[in-house]
Amino acid sequence: MSSPMFAVSAARFDAENPIAALDLGERADPAAPDGWTTVRVRAAALNHHDVWTLRGVGLPADRLPMTLGCDAAGVDADGNDVVVHAVIADPMAGGGDETLDPSRTLLSEFHQGTFAELVTVPRRNLVPKPSTLSFEEAACLPTAYLTAFRMLFDRAPIGPGATVLVQGAGGGVATALIRLGRAAGYRMWATSRSEAKRARALELGADQVFETGARLPERVDAVMETVGEATWAHSLRSLKPGGAIVISGATSGAVPPADLARIFFLQLSVIGSTMGTRDELARLVTFCEQTGMRPLIDRAMPLTQARVGFEAMIAGDVFGKVVFTL
Repeated sequence: MSSPMFAVSAARFDAENPIAALDLGERADPAAPDGWTTVRVRAAALNHHDVWTLRGVGLPADRLPMTLGCDAAGVDADGNDVVVHAVIADPMAGGGDETLDPSRTLLSEFHQGTFAELVTVPRRNLVPKPSTLSFEEAACLPTAYLTAFRMLFDRAPIGPGATVLVQGAGGGVATALIRLGRAAGYRMWATSRSEAKRARALELGADQVFETGARLPERVDAVMETVGEATWAHSLRSLKPGGAIVISGATSGAVPPADLARIFFLQLSVIGSTMGTRDELARLVTFCEQTGMRPLIDRAMPLTQARVGFEAMIAGDVFGKVVFTL
């Protein structure tokens, strides 16, 4: 019989008060099916995905209780330091790209997540963690930073030296975009309604910052869009002819006026991007090694204090990643 381990789970749903749905306590150790392995978690990073789960978005009630968490770094069954790829999917079902598998899920959606002492994942989902990256830093990579990495380096049709606008500085993906783009030699511009977040974006490496919707000094090669309706019109107006918008989220709404005339007349590209592959995660780890780029961590705390981290994220009182340690 499995011994109990400490875990942070969604015990129920509460749309108005998600903290009330959070359960901190013991759960049975997971068993690894064929082709899977067990990782002892050393650090796990918090994402908005975890808060949405507590609110009842994207998870049916019959899967409760569900251990939360997509991101983790730890030690595998053979004693190797590893980073866990969060996408559970069949690469062959996506033509070699697991993000295109129609049946893909993230950890904590169908399979139990990473906010626990142990997590089980397919063996192919493990990426070696170099000694130059701490467990806390490595745990930040599999969701926000991998999403940003794919947007910038695999989806956007641009190269080093290009000017890139990041809408909504302060969010996890936006923060990652600024740091990655700066390290790669892009000229990174960012917008925010908040003066404080604009100042932080400059500290992160943004070359220039602007109020949301402000007229830019010149048009840009690409816009990284995670905000949606509130910034969509500005994103289109900000592009050079032939430029591209890469979208990985729409937190302010998903159905803005398309402005098709501008898109076809200026030959703009609108490109969707979701998460990243296991191989892209391996490349991201190498990128961190080679450039010295490190994820911005707002705070790290023991998993037993997870409630504090969730409260900070819900209040919007974070700039960078919240990491739980074990």
